[in-house]
Amino acid sequence: MTNPRPAGRGRMKLAARCRVATEAPAFGLVVFCAILFNAALMGAETYSGLAHDHQQVLRAAEDCCLTLFTVEMLLRLGAFADRPKAFFRDPWNLFDLAVVASAFVPLVRENATLLRLLRLARVLRTARFLPHLRILLIAVGRSLPGTASFLFVGALVLYVYAMVGWVCFAGSDPGHYGSVGRAMLTLFLLTTLDGLTDAVRAGLEISRLSIVYYASYALLASFVLVNVLIGVVLNSLDEAREIEEAADRNPKRPGSPTAGPGPAHGPDAGTADVKERIATARRALDDIEAGLDAADGRPSRRLEASHSGP
Repeated sequence: MTNPRPAGRGRMKLAARCRVATEAPAFGLVVFCAILFNAALMGAETYSGLAHDHQQVLRAAEDCCLTLFTVEMLLRLGAFADRPKAFFRDPWNLFDLAVVASAFVPLVRENATLLRLLRLARVLRTARFLPHLRILLIAVGRSLPGTASFLFVGALVLYVYAMVGWVCFAGSDPGHYGSVGRAMLTLFLLTTLDGLTDAVRAGLEISRLSIVYYASYALLASFVLVNVLIGVVLNSLDEAREIEEAADRNPKRPGSPTAGPGPAHGPDAGTADVKERIATARRALDDIEAGLDAADGRPSRRLEASHSGP
């Protein structure tokens, strides 16, 4: 009877060899330099004269970058040959795969604008090799719910003050407060305090009470709301840093550049951690045994035991 173990052993050998390649510092450095070089190529293409005179060179360089990125993704896929599902659990792997694979989609390749945008997305892949940048991107993603609430409150404040400004200044200053839309645009620009002095002077010519209007808006919009937004981002940054530190302490898989959201919680966390360590140790022993058997030129002892009967 045929034993299905050799096929699994072959995938494990492939995964081990690909992990050795992807974990090498030189591999990450080459890919990182290729991403920067690809970004420089996109910048060079914006100069019409240079792009016209060296069109073939730029196209060949772009093809070389695409070939290198394709080889990189194949190696990363091979590193998870023994556990394919683990590759798709990593958001960074999904992002890299989507960016690289999109260059081979026929409809995308024919659309120059969409292709340039997708090529621009490759620059974001530098976060994979820069831990601090990766933390910032994670923090931005985690701050989106809080930012959405902030935007709603900010829009509400902006609308209320725009309506008050339209009531008070529409007749004397229609250029800035002639409609609620113009008033909201004026107040939005005043959020950065740029031009606030001129606005206060123009308001004082209309009424001395305008100082209350502008002062309250500056305090509420430029200081309170902005500080709230900064607090949301800083809180998300701390959470992202904790996630990254937990991922470094408890990596999900050898060769994976990023880990999951952190260690498990609950009564089964310790058991799951022990089982994961045992499984990792077994895979390492299987790799060592396969290497020794291949060096000796004889079949694995486990394979012999599986064929021998009682």
